[in-house]
Parts: sequence; structure tokens; C-alpha cells
Amino acid sequence: MKKETPNEKNNPNVILLEHEYDGIQEYDQRLPNWWLITLYGAIIFSALYWFFYFQSRIGMTDSERLEQRLERIEAANLAATLEMLDDDNLWLMSRNAQFIEAGRRHYDAHCAACHGPNLEGGIGFALVDNEWVHGSAPTDIFRVIDEGIPGTGMQAWGGSLGPRRIAEVVAYVLSHHEQP
Repeated sequence: MKKETPNEKNNPNVILLEHEYDGIQEYDQRLPNWWLITLYGAIIFSALYWFFYFQSRIGMTDSERLEQRLERIEAANLAATLEMLDDDNLWLMSRNAQFIEAGRRHYDAHCAACHGPNLEGGIGFALVDNEWVHGSAPTDIFRVIDEGIPGTGMQAWGGSLGPRRIAEVVAYVLSHHEQP
């Protein structure tokens, strides 16, 4: 036997299920459209968020961001060693992406006219082979760029570039070689 409630008298569209527990009957109605739109919208948003954030490689991953920060820290530490440049520090600089990129820009601006855009040589010596006329140690390369070679076309760049930019150019040149 179905009991009538005040809601049923006012609204004939109200449907109650037959079962009853502690005198309470359950409504059997459709959910409101605004509630369904919110639910389905949240499901679609979560699926798109999962795909774009976790599955696609649009942005950098956490490990890539960490590597980039570590490279910046290493570059700052290496820049602090400019006062005591030695072969080991210059080889470390040649493995740091920031030093290599800065060195490439300076090389393209100042050195590429004589040594070629790909370090292959031209007016000046090639810088990618293993023949070094004035010394192959990184400090020798630094000294040649800094002081130049009298009687040749290699001018002294120390006054115009400064030690940091010269170290970056050396790092760029060394990045094309294997450390002995």
C-alpha cells in the first residue's frame, strides 16, 4: 500500500519507489540538468587534464626542469671559477649548455669570419681537427684568443671580449672535441 505524501498531492510527477525503510521512501526522479552538466563537465575536464598534463609532452617535465636548474647552478659555479681558469674548469665549461650557447653566439659574432661558421677553417685555422699549431690545451686556446698571435691575422681579443666571453668561446670550441 502506497502512502501519499504532501509532495505527491502537489506534484503528480513525483515517483516514489515501492520499498520503505524506517518509514522513509526513496524518490525515483531524474537528476537536474545543471547537476548532470557539472558532473559530465568535470569528467571531460579531468580526462583532458590528464592527457595534456601527464601524457603529452607540450611542457617540460619535472626532471627536465630540474636538469635546467642544475645547469644554471653549474654555470654560476663555473663562472665563479673565472679567476682560476685551468684546463679542468674549461673542459667542465665545455659540457655546460649555457656556456656552449653563449660561446656559439660570441664565436658567430667575432670568429666565424676567419675560422668558418662550423669551425672548419678559412682564413684562420680549422678548429675541429686535432692539429693545433699554438697548443691544444684549453688554457693555450684561451691564451691565444686573449693575447692573439703577433705577425698573423689573429688579433688579441682580451680587451674587447674579456675573460668570461673568451672562456665561453673556448667552451664552444672544446664542445666539438673529446676530453683526453
